[in-house]
Amino acid sequence: MGAGRAGLTPRQARRIRIAAASVLMAAAAVVLAVRLASRSSVLVVGVYGLLLVLCGLVIELSRRGRTRLGSYLLAVGLVAALVMDWVVLA
Repeated sequence: MGAGRAGLTPRQARRIRIAAASVLMAAAAVVLAVRLASRSSVLVVGVYGLLLVLCGLVIELSRRGRTRLGSYLLAVGLVAALVMDWVVLA
């Protein structure tokens, strides 16, 4: 790292994105289990299933060095899942 350069190295950024996507994946699995316990719906499985797939995609993108794209997808996917949960599933 250079003397005037601050911030994360690419390897650190990848590890942070992988950790964030893994935590979000675990949280989505827990919310999916809670939602299915309260009511069984194809929409619930669809919304949280897509979020789980998206988290896996972000992990793979981060492994391949596409951390910025992975971050954008993770943010957009999380917002979309929350909006779908609030609007459609409520």
